[in-house]
Amino acid sequence: MRPPLFWYRDNSLLSVLLAPIGAIYAAATARRVAQDPKHRASVPVICIGNINAGGTGKTPTAIALTQKLVEMGQTPHIVSRGYGGSLAGPVQVSPANHDANDVGDEPLLLTEFAPTWVSKDRALGVKAAESAGASVILLDDGFQNPSVFKDLSIVTVDAVKGFGNGRVLPAGPLREFANRGLARADAMLVIGPERARKSFQPSLPSNCARLNGQLDALPTGMPWKGQRVLAFAGIGHPEKFFATLKGLGADVVRGEALDDHQPFTEALLTRLETEAKARGLNLVTTEKDSVRLPDAFRPKVSVLPVRLSIADWTPLDEKLAQIGITRQ
Repeated sequence: MRPPLFWYRDNSLLSVLLAPIGAIYAAATARRVAQDPKHRASVPVICIGNINAGGTGKTPTAIALTQKLVEMGQTPHIVSRGYGGSLAGPVQVSPANHDANDVGDEPLLLTEFAPTWVSKDRALGVKAAESAGASVILLDDGFQNPSVFKDLSIVTVDAVKGFGNGRVLPAGPLREFANRGLARADAMLVIGPERARKSFQPSLPSNCARLNGQLDALPTGMPWKGQRVLAFAGIGHPEKFFATLKGLGADVVRGEALDDHQPFTEALLTRLETEAKARGLNLVTTEKDSVRLPDAFRPKVSVLPVRLSIADWTPLDEKLAQIGITRQ
């Protein structure tokens, strides 16, 4: 489902009416996160999570941090719940043997950068990664899941959306109240254009360092400038993808905003292909969406990869050193 507009309006009557339900949700989350973890790994565990529901840049953050750890001589493994996949796990993701119906789309993308495990029980997934030789484990999501002890927790925030109206589901976009979540976090990564990052200035507890990042498109060899495209995306905020294409000079004649992780049915793909041919448009989608496309359809679609860039890693370098992760 698309996030409702009232989540980002301070004085919405519907949000006020739903606030008591949000308070109950927040209380339930607080009770859950207060539980003692049932597993503490023998290697550092870094959680990349969020306080908001929906897309805040966790996957690009996991990729960027994985690449950094590899450069440091570490052997990172990634553990994901595998949202949208049918396998309970723990199982190591293999693009040759699994598709998005098995393990979800994000793990298929992440496995290009590091061994990736899918496990509905995160503790079992962490144990599997430990046994397979990980020197550090990245927990993709799971900030509100208490089953595994986290040595370092990074909260990602969309600078444009911020924390919305500050209320908890269903009254607002938050999984828990922001001040309580940030009190458990070691770092907050604010992702977005510079102007938005500067205007988003929430109060941070002393234990939580701030990092700033932005998503940049990778060179693909495609001359985007002047390209007339039909863009489609089933991610948390498809409008950000459309804006990225426009920033590259593409003429986004139409953007099809799909639900996050929405399956690509034959009817949907046929409709998109038919429209693109009739209007002389090129089909283009995100890297994460591309792994859900049927093999036969992928050659018909251009893919625009994006990567997270962080100008100053120093605050995170200091946090990594505190948990024993240094350059080898």
